[in-house]
Amino acid sequence: MFGARPQNSVTHSSFKSPTEMQTPLSLHPRSFLPNPATRHTRLLSAPQPHAPPSLPPHPKTPRFDCSPSHETVASGFHFKRGKLEPARQVFDDIPKRDVNALSTMITHFARNGMSREVLEHTRLMLEEGMNPNVVVMTVILDVIGKVGARNLGREAHGFAVKRSFYYQELSILSALIDMYLKCGDVGSGSQVLHSVMKRKGDCWIGLMSGGLEVSMRTIVRLKRFRPGRVAVASLLPICAQLRALKHGKEIHAYALRHCLLPNTSIVSSLMVLYSKCGVIEYTMRLFDGMEKRNVVSWTAMIDSFIENGPLNEAIGVMRSLMLTEHRPDTVTMARMLRVCGQLKVLKLGKEVHGQVLKMGFASVHYVAAELIDMYGICRDVDKAKLLFSAVPVKGSMTWSALIRAYGYKEWYQDAVYLFDDMISNGCSPNRFTFEAVLSVCDRAGFVEDALKIFDLMSRYKIEASKEHYTIMIRLLTRYGKLDEAQRLVEMSPSL
Repeated sequence: MFGARPQNSVTHSSFKSPTEMQTPLSLHPRSFLPNPATRHTRLLSAPQPHAPPSLPPHPKTPRFDCSPSHETVASGFHFKRGKLEPARQVFDDIPKRDVNALSTMITHFARNGMSREVLEHTRLMLEEGMNPNVVVMTVILDVIGKVGARNLGREAHGFAVKRSFYYQELSILSALIDMYLKCGDVGSGSQVLHSVMKRKGDCWIGLMSGGLEVSMRTIVRLKRFRPGRVAVASLLPICAQLRALKHGKEIHAYALRHCLLPNTSIVSSLMVLYSKCGVIEYTMRLFDGMEKRNVVSWTAMIDSFIENGPLNEAIGVMRSLMLTEHRPDTVTMARMLRVCGQLKVLKLGKEVHGQVLKMGFASVHYVAAELIDMYGICRDVDKAKLLFSAVPVKGSMTWSALIRAYGYKEWYQDAVYLFDDMISNGCSPNRFTFEAVLSVCDRAGFVEDALKIFDLMSRYKIEASKEHYTIMIRLLTRYGKLDEAQRLVEMSPSL
């Protein structure tokens, strides 16, 4: 597929289907693959300490490249606006394309589901003597997995092995495993994972922390691998994050078979797993069966009722905790304040506030944010403003909480002004800040303000989520801005 072409050629070759990609492929003109017979064994082995003599050493590729050209910025701007042809035209007009320009095109093609263009521009990048950075390499591997091009994936694997700095990155290893699983090659994915386990110790746990659903069955049943208490307690939160109930149950069964229970850390992690998956009966059964509880297990039980209800039960757990010898930590107090806010029980919220002051937690940013939120929901905005003023270092969480408080009180214009003040004071908004202020604009009908604020997200390198798009589309549709609403529908990856 990636045969040699003259440099600076912009002719796009045809994209081959996964079934056509079963012949030997090369991602680089100087392919290192010695012969078909040795290819797969070489690719699944650990990276060599030095590159072969036939190739000059490659400098370490930076994770991000700096100083993009004006054309690259313009191309990215068109992509974010959903205008693909102008973006491609800007790219084709660049007299000397650099790695930033090609990386921008590859990344945005991938976001728009244009697999053919991703692979074409990847080949163009390599033929012009450029190496993708770590982020772009993970994007390329993801696209290869989506089109099911296993042999091309092996070539990409070999490319990563050859340049050992890639192979030191957990994000690359994670993408390789994911790619093999998407291509149906569980064996190769398992071999990559097992080689990491042998070479990096417990670092393999990080392979699954980025939303990658690796088969837990394969991990647990590897003959030379028997996870202990620490590994099991680390795997369970990943299952909880992914809502992987089946895999979590398998790990639960493994822990029982290998006498890893009772263990407070594992039981607490299991409680979080079953809570996230909506099986609160299991959570309660585990909690009731614990001989020794700690603050983490009490907090996990409160979280379960916050997520699944009924919230009144969470208050009962809170009161029971206060009667034990355990001292609630900052996370527990923040959860208590959230319960008081959601139930709008201001009196109890003030009691918890008193405990926060007594324990010296009022200056902790997320506790302060929950306090402001609680008073805001209960319409005591003056108290929320006093708390905000008392916070010594104001971060995005506390600013966002006060913006929400203004919204609850229907001080819509003041909430938008507060957002401007936040930026003027040098505090960068996060995705929750944008969600709060866009919700205010939605309720108030501030269409123009919402459009300007939505466009600001790209400046802070925040990718709009489903919630952001939903708010904007609802607002624009309600006020007759149907063309703008349709453009956002087409831009959204999840609608």
